[in-house]
Amino acid sequence: MSNDEIFAAAYREHYWAVSRYVARRLDGRTSEVEEVVAEVFTVAWRRRSDLPASPLPWLYGVARNCLSNAVRGYGRRRRLVDRLGNDESAHGRQIVESPGAEQPADWVHDALARLSPADQEVLRLTAWEELGVDEVAVALGCGSRAAAMRLHRARHRLRAEIDRMRITVSHGAAASGTGTSGVGAPSTGAPRAGSPGTETPRRDTPKEQGHG
Repeated sequence: MSNDEIFAAAYREHYWAVSRYVARRLDGRTSEVEEVVAEVFTVAWRRRSDLPASPLPWLYGVARNCLSNAVRGYGRRRRLVDRLGNDESAHGRQIVESPGAEQPADWVHDALARLSPADQEVLRLTAWEELGVDEVAVALGCGSRAAAMRLHRARHRLRAEIDRMRITVSHGAAASGTGTSGVGAPSTGAPRAGSPGTETPRRDTPKEQGHG
């Protein structure tokens, strides 16, 4: 196939995958998503002779660069960091105080938001885009060993962040007295006379002891 045909096939097969990639990182802001996706395929057209046999990871790498350029160009770096970082209200909810009120996915979501953008990206490439390590390497523009190490370290930091959140919330619950230990526990004192299921021990009177 000619380079033009290779580009046309890549566009047909991967347009929506690239759109999803961009939309997830721009929180679905439609007009900006469309602009970035258009830029991705403009770059791909200009570099169509560089398109590999499996172009999707390569297109993700182009999209990643286009997103960075868009953020700088729009002057919205702070807004993007807030949405992808530590601003829980940007996700439409607040973190609740009790871990029991959140689902496991919420813990992962909140912990992910506390990682660096680089860690977030490598984890999202594997979880959202379902790329293997070699494909992640292409998207990030690094070697496979480096990609595997980045993924390993990002996963380790994600687990550590989840554990840190759980410890923090547990300590907060204990300090506020909202823990469940001892709630509704029965009294350990001696049973009272007349309580159901108990009998008051019978003591013989002196008169009764004198008979017989």
